Amino acid sequence: MDSLAAAPGTGPATSPLPILRKPRPAAKFADLPTGRTLVMGILNVTPDSFSDGGKHPTADTAIAAGLRMFYAGADIIDVGGESTRPGAEDVTLDEEQRRVIPVIEALVKAGALVSIDTTHAATAAAALKAGAAIINDVSGLTIEPEMAELVAASKVPYVLTHRRGDARTMDSLAQYQDVAGEVVAELAGVRDKLYAAGVSKEQIIIDPGLGFAKNDAQNWELLQHLDQLDSLGHKVLVAASRKRFLGTLLTVAGKSAAPEERGAATAAITAISAFRGAWAVRVHDVAPSLDAVKVAARMAAAPTTT
Repeated sequence: MDSLAAAPGTGPATSPLPILRKPRPAAKFADLPTGRTLVMGILNVTPDSFSDGGKHPTADTAIAAGLRMFYAGADIIDVGGESTRPGAEDVTLDEEQRRVIPVIEALVKAGALVSIDTTHAATAAAALKAGAAIINDVSGLTIEPEMAELVAASKVPYVLTHRRGDARTMDSLAQYQDVAGEVVAELAGVRDKLYAAGVSKEQIIIDPGLGFAKNDAQNWELLQHLDQLDSLGHKVLVAASRKRFLGTLLTVAGKSAAPEERGAATAAITAISAFRGAWAVRVHDVAPSLDAVKVAARMAAAPTTT
């Protein structure tokens, strides 16, 4: 256990809130490890996310979960307060920020590098003020003009995700002739809007948007052609963790595997993505994916002789 915090329910204080001790200096994006794919831990402070919705209903429980990821070796903690699963309902900006801001502040004080998972510029701005260092925006082609302006002004890294439509319409828009080629072209179009707003090339991280306006076959095809994303010239983030297409693959007796049963398949995707050069993977289970990226890095390293 890190010296900065005690486990919930231990020691002289038995509050479920982890006890944050002497704050560490703010973590910096530039100090992230190099030489291997990074691991971004998913922390959803929501009641309705597809896999872990409702597991962290309060700031205290969310902070505890985030600290466990941090101590397990997560390079980045991605905090979100609004579900982006297909069919999810919108929440107000006030509610989204009520969920995420205390969690971000606590994790930053503990020394974690935090990203804010939001489609809203106002929430992203509040999160940056609270100490977040990355904006992870899955809005895709529906990017808010204010978001581009914020990214340009703040100069923070920005994850640009491919998505068509919104949570209610994207499943109906999964129509492609060449999914990898079209994803690359559409991402390039949104990227050009970011450039026009003053965002630099170095700030942009590309996420192909697995599961967003893509069916099972399209997700697999996109994974098979991740190298096509390299033509955009940006870091690539792969976010496959526990997603529906993995559940379909693992169907037994006609029943799709539940989200919590998709961990091993997620770690396999992590290893493959890392071996192919992904900058980072976004996952629910940090430890297995951290092992997987280390294995991939060693496999990709030049052979050594004794």
